[in-house]
Amino acid sequence: MAMPARVHLESLLRVKKLDRTLTSALPPLDPHDEFAVAASGLTALDARLGGGFPRGQLSELVGPRSSGRTSVLLRLVAEATARGELVALVDALDRFDVTSAAATGVDLDRLLWIRGHVVSNPGLCRDLNQRALEQAVKALTLVLQAGNFGLVAFDIADAPPEAIRRLPFTTWLRLQRMIEGSQTLGVLVGSEPMARSSAGLTVKLGMRDSGSGIRFRGRLFDGLDIDARVIRARARWQEQDDVRVPFSTACA
Repeated sequence: MAMPARVHLESLLRVKKLDRTLTSALPPLDPHDEFAVAASGLTALDARLGGGFPRGQLSELVGPRSSGRTSVLLRLVAEATARGELVALVDALDRFDVTSAAATGVDLDRLLWIRGHVVSNPGLCRDLNQRALEQAVKALTLVLQAGNFGLVAFDIADAPPEAIRRLPFTTWLRLQRMIEGSQTLGVLVGSEPMARSSAGLTVKLGMRDSGSGIRFRGRLFDGLDIDARVIRARARWQEQDDVRVPFSTACA
């Protein structure tokens, strides 16, 4: 009786256009379809992701400071602008470096940079910091409502974890529903997992275990050797839900 009941429930969800909430009901992604996936430009990572990050979903780039999360984000932004897409970056802590972005290949004319004023160590100003974080979320909401963006990134890396946890969980549910069914790739950047959607990805980043994580050429920084752990809520392909991918980034 369980299977007929499930089939009936899924049919009702389809009638109400809510079937995208079921990972098992989503069609397989075509890795060559730019309307379904957004490539990061990192060959090893894209190969393991099946072509790139899924559009119409919230995915996450998470890791500690100096884990490579900003480098991967810049590559995502550069690839999106190279495809001619518009990109919006809600930079909650106002740490985006324009020079590094340009060196990575970001077309700044196609980038909407929204600068926030969250601080990592608010001291006695926690309430002000919380309001700043809520304002950043409102800015993200407005961008998603506007549409027309191929990539929307919300960078709250190094924001106080307690401030993030104080956000209502419905915040993330609302953002997920706003992006579902669109061709926008939503990316949350932080120190720990927050709220990927059911068919989104969590990519946990860290320095490669080989001990040569940071590369130098003479005295010049020459990029990062990164170990990415890719986690899916439920596998689409016949592969593990949790896999590790080593790759390197160039100097930015």
